[in-house]
Amino acid sequence: MIFDKLENVDTYVSISGGLAKGLWLLQETDFSALEQGKYTVDGDELYFMVQNYQSRPENETAEAHRKYIDIQYMVSGEELIGIGGLSDMTEEVEANPEKDYWLYHGPMTKIRLNEGYFAVMFPQDAHAPGIAVNEPSPVKKIVVKVQIH
Repeated sequence: MIFDKLENVDTYVSISGGLAKGLWLLQETDFSALEQGKYTVDGDELYFMVQNYQSRPENETAEAHRKYIDIQYMVSGEELIGIGGLSDMTEEVEANPEKDYWLYHGPMTKIRLNEGYFAVMFPQDAHAPGIAVNEPSPVKKIVVKVQIH
């Protein structure tokens, strides 16, 4: 997992070409006028989703992906994201390989995703986003999906 401010993306671009494209996309795109939905950049290789929602009091079910890296970037608002090692999850709740998600229960530590910050979750990182910091509030978040090769 990586957690940092958007201004520091150049620190991470050498990890992989796909990750670099996803991070630079966040730096170069004005998301303020984009409507909620899915936007294709490079077919299945790289796409992003604009999400607008209310954070919720809790999220005890972590998700994980095997085909994609998640880059989650906070445009406005704030939330907590539960993070745990996939190997530490205690129960698989649901598996949907066709849609590239698996749901788990297990121990997690929460990080606070504020405006201008991003988190990168790799396949070994179970994550439970959308948790309210104090009380439920509006969030605009970008989720970039980078296909793993």
